[in-house]
Amino acid sequence: MPTTPPPGAVLPPRAPGAPAPGTVLDPHYDLCFGCGPDHPQGLRLTAVAGEGLTVDSRFTVREVHQGAPGLAHGGVLTTAMDEALGTLSWLLHAPAVTGRLETDFVRPVPVDADLHIHARVTGVHGRKVYSAAEGRIGGPDGPVAVRAQALFVQVKLEHFTTHGRPEDIKQALDDPDLFKRARAFEVNP
Repeated sequence: MPTTPPPGAVLPPRAPGAPAPGTVLDPHYDLCFGCGPDHPQGLRLTAVAGEGLTVDSRFTVREVHQGAPGLAHGGVLTTAMDEALGTLSWLLHAPAVTGRLETDFVRPVPVDADLHIHARVTGVHGRKVYSAAEGRIGGPDGPVAVRAQALFVQVKLEHFTTHGRPEDIKQALDDPDLFKRARAFEVNP
């Protein structure tokens, strides 16, 4: 399963009603390890809709994210890239799950560093969404630390309600905030 778009892939327009450029994207689920504000060890990654089919995200590496002493764990960095790439689904208004993710580590990321991730859709072919991202240390123009390419597969709501843990699905569905309830199942980066 390649992560580069095949011949015939297109760059679709931004979905009608997609968040406007500059809009901060709410977490899709409060307990999501990647973007949820209520996950105690989570990344708490924040994302802002960019121009076209792009999203700019950021997270601060905390002590709980380290692998080698004082450095971010590679799996945590991969998770951050996955989360940032997954937020692109908001711009297409199509829930999707990760099918394949390739990550290249360019330089170590120290604890307390901010990782700025710029993600973009590179093509869509049927239900397959191809994307790429770069993570930079300290700011959008900082040195590149991580690169990733991914293939996401668009799915229906039933994917989440059939495979998720019943008590978590119930908690999300019982949320009185209709918007939050819908967002909980829109993306699964």
